[in-house]
Amino acid sequence: MTRLVLDVDTGIDDTLALCYLLASPEAELMGVVGTYGNVTARDSVRNNHAVLRLFGREDIPVMLGCEAPSWADLFEVDEGCARFHGANGLGNVDPACYLPDDDAAEVGESRDDTNAAHDAACDGAADVRDDRASAARPSVAAFRDRLTKSVGGERVDVATTAADAALADAAAASREGDGVRFIVDAVRKHGRDVTIVATGPLTDVDAAIRLAPDIVPNLRLVIMGGSLTQEGNCYDLICETNIFQDPEAANRVFRSGADVTMIGLDVTHQCLMTRADADRWRATGTRRGAFLADMVRFYINANEASDPIFLAGSPLHDPLAAAVSLDPTLVGLFDVNMMTETATGNGHGFRGRTIGDPTRLREPRKTAHVALTVDAPRFTARFRDRLAGLCAA
Repeated sequence: MTRLVLDVDTGIDDTLALCYLLASPEAELMGVVGTYGNVTARDSVRNNHAVLRLFGREDIPVMLGCEAPSWADLFEVDEGCARFHGANGLGNVDPACYLPDDDAAEVGESRDDTNAAHDAACDGAADVRDDRASAARPSVAAFRDRLTKSVGGERVDVATTAADAALADAAAASREGDGVRFIVDAVRKHGRDVTIVATGPLTDVDAAIRLAPDIVPNLRLVIMGGSLTQEGNCYDLICETNIFQDPEAANRVFRSGADVTMIGLDVTHQCLMTRADADRWRATGTRRGAFLADMVRFYINANEASDPIFLAGSPLHDPLAAAVSLDPTLVGLFDVNMMTETATGNGHGFRGRTIGDPTRLREPRKTAHVALTVDAPRFTARFRDRLAGLCAA
């Protein structure tokens, strides 16, 4: 058994990663932390609760993580995330609609109670604010507006100011949810016998390290994020979305000395889900199969509309990271000390780019392991089979 804590910004591929772990007999999922990214952190918590209920695993704890990047006080869902994951993060389908009739009726009758329980779980998180620091921090949308501007119909980089990049560490550390403490407690208790799987921004992991630096030597982390040899999937074609959401947090995590396995676009774009996979889940004749098929149909349509390269299939970003946390032999790793660029402009590089750290180039110990090759046929076959089994169970 492999002990895991899953930290997710629960969109469609995060949900598929969660389902993959539920379908894996060797996985002991200790808890699921919901953070911001594809949706707000609170919507992520709600999605996690709903999916676990549909698949009969309400015994797994669900917690709230950070609600905004470490460099910002507010978070707004980017239009691109909504385009690929839907307004609710689950392709605009509601897991409650796929429950058996009795359970669905119960959900309908007690929706206010369910929402109240969800809100209570979220409100249980620390909500202490440093007003002076937060007033100086821009929102995500405001920062992105300053980072880029439209010139002749093209988006052009603008160098960031020191104020834009300033971090309010104390304020950020005081506003993490219960999920950050859960990560700290899990690593302190189990050490390297627990793996933290982060498929969203690295804000929660960064907050855990800053809250408890003593966990770093025992922190085993698998992330979905970044790209080393391929273009990015943000508008700039340089950055990967999860890293771009909080480059400062990613940079601190990479440079912390923690053991990080990076599952980036180098390998996730080689692992594809097709309409035939969705048809197989629907063919199980179960409500769970119908839910997965309906949800991924939205994702497949969005990917095909975004780029003809995805006519062959849609990338399995987060499920691959989940699979590697259980079976590292699925990928070939390149050991390197990594960093994330945190500013754009001459002498800086490009904010959000993941790259080797020149200040640690000659250090003999390499703390990051970047996946550059993948056994895609073995993984995709295992992925579709396990989810089919989960639907039919």
